[in-house]
Formats: sequence, structure tokens, C-alpha cells
Amino acid sequence: MQVTETLNEGLKRGYTITVTAAELDAKVDEKLVEAQPEIEMKGFRKGKVPMALLKKQFGQRLLGEAMQDAVDGAMNKHFEDSGDRPALQPEVKMTNEDWKEGDDVVVALNYEALPEIEAPDFSDIALEKLVVKADDAAVQEALENLAKSAQNFNDKDGAAEEGDQVVIDFLGKIDDEPFDGGKAEDFPLVLGSGQFIPGFEEQLKGVTAGTETTVTVSFPDEYGAAHLAGKEASFDCTIKAVKAPAEAAIDDDLAKQFGAEDLDALKSQITERLEAEYAQASRAVLKRGLLDALDAKVDFDLPPSLVEAESKQIAHQLWHEENKDTAPDDHSHGDIQTTEESDRLARRRVKLGLLLADIGQKAEVTVTDQELTQAVIAQARQYPGQERAFFDFIQKNQQMQQQLRAPIFEDKVVDHLLESVSLTEKEVDKDALQKSVEALEDDA
Repeated sequence: MQVTETLNEGLKRGYTITVTAAELDAKVDEKLVEAQPEIEMKGFRKGKVPMALLKKQFGQRLLGEAMQDAVDGAMNKHFEDSGDRPALQPEVKMTNEDWKEGDDVVVALNYEALPEIEAPDFSDIALEKLVVKADDAAVQEALENLAKSAQNFNDKDGAAEEGDQVVIDFLGKIDDEPFDGGKAEDFPLVLGSGQFIPGFEEQLKGVTAGTETTVTVSFPDEYGAAHLAGKEASFDCTIKAVKAPAEAAIDDDLAKQFGAEDLDALKSQITERLEAEYAQASRAVLKRGLLDALDAKVDFDLPPSLVEAESKQIAHQLWHEENKDTAPDDHSHGDIQTTEESDRLARRRVKLGLLLADIGQKAEVTVTDQELTQAVIAQARQYPGQERAFFDFIQKNQQMQQQLRAPIFEDKVVDHLLESVSLTEKEVDKDALQKSVEALEDDA
């Protein structure tokens, strides 16, 4: 077997692999010897069929397997000897397409190698970690929002206004015929909530308890139920009660509605939640600062194929950000061209991705089964009632497992790096933190 270099330009590599006919023949014999003990044939005992007969009977069938094994073996040995790691799946093509039994097999191997990365000194990277405490004003604001979400209503005399709650029975009809889903009793509807189709709530302003009215509206053309989309409907409504919003009280009773023992306990929970949110935002700012520093500090050749693939993906994302009315998986718009911006972002992402992967590998950073399981549980919560099916899907899907592992691995590498840099803490208020978060561009 012979391996000859044909291309060595930057990270691009090309080789010709020649497997001789004699090597193929030996490989077939090897497979036959391995299988011989289990083969039975008329006139011979199990395992006693002569090799010559086996070769005549099965040799042609095994030739293709022998070719594949020989080429795979040559490739594996080449990567082991050279130390090259292909950026993407290598391109392997048989060059003598008119091959016939008895000829040598000649294969062209082409790929882009991952670059050798020299880890820089991180000790001269200086970063600032923003620290925010939950002050009384922030806790009070959160309490007021909770009180609004737990809004109560009291019966009122007089006509319904914006913000009031009307309790209604209604029956919807199209062409004087009731339709499925158009009926309800004792339905509490807050006027101005936008809960019903446009025009419905507006026509209930001014109604009083104990009266009846008919509301006429048209379903939007893009309404989810196709049999109703674009059609005019009338709703016979009985107004059973009109209620005004009660003043929201921030007290122990409110705390108990949210599972706390009393108001002080609820305040403690809010403080912990707010500071956890601040810490998460601060982490994002700190991570971005680290990635920016690494981007400026490190430079190495990037595999063109990886940059091109990443740029195409980014261009697709940017296009959809400008065309929000299309679904992310909608490709009917045709080929989206890459831009200078998508190329710039792609080079940054590929460089940082390769650098973090290399640092993590050298530092022996790993993602444990427990960490992966926690990530799966977090994802499964998005599918209530289908958690078991989601777990089974992840267990059988290696690609999905890798997608869940990747961000965990990256965060662990970031933690590893933060131990090596010069890190100071700076206490700021939530507004300053918010400005720092808003200043983050989606580059990383």
C-alpha cells in the first residue's frame, strides 16, 4: 500500500492511496479464513470447506468489503502517522473508474486539516465582573408586578370600561348556525386584554350586568382554524356581571398566593431570583469580554470549508431577522448569498470554537453524564406531558446529545479560562448592567 502526497497548501491536503491487487487478494483470504470455521457446504463438514472452493464461491462478494477495509485502514494509518485531524468529512474518490478484478485500486483523498493551535498566555487578560445587588426598589417593583398578575375584580354598578372584567355567556354563529368552539358560559373577559379576536372586546364597552347584546366580528384571514378564517360571525352575549379591578394589596395574603409563608418570605424569594438573574446577565457580559480578548490575542489559519459553512448559516439567520414573517426552516426564498458581515462573524465563531475546543481538550475538560442528564431534563420541561418521549428521543439521537453537550462544554472551558485571567469585581446598579447587556452584539 502506498500513500503519495499531492497537495499541501495551507490547511488543504491531498493524497493518492494505492492498494495493490496482491494486498486486496490477501485481504479477501483473511476474511475467508476468519469465516471458514462457521461455513457449511454440501459434501463438507462445518469448517472443513477448502479455501479454494470458498474463494470461488464467496471471493467476488468479499472483494468490495476488502477494498473498503483496505482504504479505511490506509486512511486511519495516515491520520495516525501525520497527526492530521480533518475539519470535515474527507473526500474519498476512486480514480481508476474502469477498475477490474486484478487491478490495483487508486483512491484520491482530499481534506482540510484542523490547524495546530498554540495556547497563549492568559494571565495578562484583565476582565471585570459586574456585581449587582437587588435593592429595595427592584424588589418593590417585582412585588407590584406580582400583585398586578394576581389581579382581583369586584362587582360594580354601571357600564363596563377598559380594564373592567365582564363575565359572559356567549354563543357564536356563522350564517345563523352555531359553530364548534363558539360557545362558553361564565367566561371572565378583561376588556382591552386582546384575548378575543379584534373588535369583540370593543363592542362590550358600555354594557351593564343583566343585559344581552350581539357582537358581530370577522375572523382574520390568517386565523388558525381554516373553517373560520375570513368569515363574519355574530355572538349572542348575556352579560352576567361587570367587575372593576380591585386595588392590588401587597401583603401576606398576596405572598400566600405565590406559595410563600408571608410577605417577608416572598421578598427573600424575589431577592434571590433577581440576583440570580443579575448574575446570569453579568456572566454573559463577562464571557463576551473573555471571547473578545481571545479573539484579539490569538490568530491561526482557519479551514475555509468551516468558515464557508458557518457564513452560510449566519447569512440565513440574518436574512430571517430581516424577514420575520418567514419561518426559520423556510427555504423557499432560494439561495441566500453570504456577505462581508456573515464572513466576518463566521471567521470569529470558527476561530473561537476551535480555540475553546483545543483548550478544553488539553485541559481534559469533559461533560459528565449527570450534567448531560440535567440539560435533558431542562429541555424536557418545554414539552409537558411528553417528557418520557423526549428522553427516549435524546437517548437514541447522538447528534442531539452533542448539541446539548456543546454549550455545557464551552461554559466549562470558559470557567477554566477565568481561573487563569486577572479578574476583578465591580459593583454596579441594574441599569448599568442592562446597558452592558444591550451593548452586546450577537458576534459570539
